[in-house]
Amino acid sequence: MSALAPYAADSAHTRGRRQHEPTPPGRSDFERDRDRIIHSTAFRRLEYKTQVFVNHEGDLFRTRLTHSIEVAQIGRTIARNLQLNEVLVEAIALAHDLGHTPFGHAGQDELNACMKQHGGFEHNLQSLRVVDLLEERYAEFDGLNLCFETREGILKHCSLPNARTMGDVGERFLLDQRPSLEAQVTNLADEIAYNNHDVDDGLRSGLITLEQLSNTSLFARHLAMTQEKHAGLDGRRLIHETVRRMINTLVMDLIEQSSSNIRAIAPASIDDVRHAPPLIAFSPALVNEQRELKQFLREHLYRHYQVNRMSMKTRRIVRELFNIFFEMPSLLPPQYQEKATTDKARTIADYIAGMTDRYAYREHRRLFAIEEI
Repeated sequence: MSALAPYAADSAHTRGRRQHEPTPPGRSDFERDRDRIIHSTAFRRLEYKTQVFVNHEGDLFRTRLTHSIEVAQIGRTIARNLQLNEVLVEAIALAHDLGHTPFGHAGQDELNACMKQHGGFEHNLQSLRVVDLLEERYAEFDGLNLCFETREGILKHCSLPNARTMGDVGERFLLDQRPSLEAQVTNLADEIAYNNHDVDDGLRSGLITLEQLSNTSLFARHLAMTQEKHAGLDGRRLIHETVRRMINTLVMDLIEQSSSNIRAIAPASIDDVRHAPPLIAFSPALVNEQRELKQFLREHLYRHYQVNRMSMKTRRIVRELFNIFFEMPSLLPPQYQEKATTDKARTIADYIAGMTDRYAYREHRRLFAIEEI
């Protein structure tokens, strides 16, 4: 890792863990955080959680796991060029979706609707709940006992009522402060990753076409560049080359614009970063192109009738699981039954959010299919 800028997060000066632990020999505190995340149960489950396409629809579509790895790769490249802490970016990236439900945003939306009278559900808050409380791996504490800086980066957004209950990581929302630059980098690396791999997966699925995407300036520009340089290229190679060029353009633009923003503010420390406006950003031109691409994906992919059909099915699974467990907590596994005596709705939400796509499907069949035992 290159020398850190004075405004970067330094593990030697971390604000610490919820329960004190000495720095481990042979690695930094942020490296320990990353390693704990990788070895967690919630991280392994991401392999079988939907990004856009439900896991069983194809082996080559992105999952939450492959998405998280792509975010980490993009984020580390950006961090290295800005002299930020690559390891912290990697840890945040690998943990940012740990609380996501099965069945992607459809699952999250339905679980939030089920929890409307019980505090709601938001996967960002759930990711922090996973690392603070739900993982059961260590004898001395619940959760993973991560550093403040990692936890701060996981909590990307938070309502003021929720922030008041979040302790140290909620303070910045109440004080209108910014998180570390590493957290800001990971947030936009996430955006780069999901926009571009949704283009790739959407084309692979056949739900969107090159002709449709050519109506968006970002894709059209890079498709033309690819075709000019590689005449006659077609099929998957044409798509991969175009998407690769799009990612490179976005990454380089983010590095250049963020560098300019940092020079203009000249923060001398991470505390200066917290009191500055957001410094990690795209140029105005790329912001507009990104917005256009997002709108296209929303209209033509995420709302495609085939995606809507699958979303309807998966929302029904989540809703019916929640309702039957709420009506009959005795149907929950024993370890959840005890917890449900004190907070039934949140316990059920924890159980459902922790499911993979296929586990949720099988659990629903076990409970509702007559032929299942």
